Amino acid sequence: MSIAVIGAGAFGTALAVTLARETSVTLWARNVGEMAVKRENVARLPGVTFPDNLIVSDQLETALKADIVLIAVPMQALSSFAASVDLSRKTVVACCKGIDLSTIRGPSAVLSKANRVAVLTGPSFAADIARGLPTALTLACSDDDTGRMVQSQVSTPTLRLYRSTDVVGAELGGALKNVIAIGCGAVIGAGLGDSARAAVMTRGFAEMQKVAAAFGAEAETLMGLSGLGDLTLTCTSDQSRNYRLGLALGAGTEFDAEITVEGAATARALQHVAAAHKLELPLCATVADLVDGQLDMRGAMEQLLARPLKEE
Repeated sequence: MSIAVIGAGAFGTALAVTLARETSVTLWARNVGEMAVKRENVARLPGVTFPDNLIVSDQLETALKADIVLIAVPMQALSSFAASVDLSRKTVVACCKGIDLSTIRGPSAVLSKANRVAVLTGPSFAADIARGLPTALTLACSDDDTGRMVQSQVSTPTLRLYRSTDVVGAELGGALKNVIAIGCGAVIGAGLGDSARAAVMTRGFAEMQKVAAAFGAEAETLMGLSGLGDLTLTCTSDQSRNYRLGLALGAGTEFDAEITVEGAATARALQHVAAAHKLELPLCATVADLVDGQLDMRGAMEQLLARPLKEE
């Protein structure tokens, strides 16, 4: 069964590399010149040589002929990509995390015109996957037969996929943990300590569960890889772009604007979600204000600590 990966960012490249160690894979990108010559994605995943089974192509129509298409474009570019291609007969796997700002929808809803849609999410760094380090992810698909088929084709000896039919819960876990990671990075960047980070992680997880419940997600999903697992990884490692953005915000230093940080857009989207569902999400709201420059770290800390005392 043929596999293609759309999008040659770090995560898309890493998936293509690890899958190509087992079978033939096509990796699509707009510009493939340097990758095709050097057999390496120097810009996004340096030091990882492409396996012989990895075909790099800039021909989108060719890539879309694959039986399973993994889509690893940035979340805010997913809607325009989906509108530009015919996915009505395709089995697609969304490999991006976040909420589309223009429609306030998750990846599976944006890709709803595809024949069959699954979501791949969970605690993972591209460098770990590409180097063959053991990684476990959630594969969520509302149709369990499709989920089983994709699971069997996309799992490798070092990439272990666990199935779920709770697509909404898996998507929300992957999206919301990025917002909390920004908050945790800000705490450490500002020198507030590990105890404060633990508090942000825990209270942030409570807000994640509150949003998930409002959308009808299963509580168990948030306790798994796509929720608690991904939250733990992203909030504790500077390999996370969201965490690094938080570090910069907390320390008052510059952050490279060219780096895609999905949590920033998700924090903004959550403002709309909270208003629509009448949810109180103080930590997520504070992160949104930090990202948009409406608060500095002193103001953020004062805003959270001045809230009324309550039961946990």
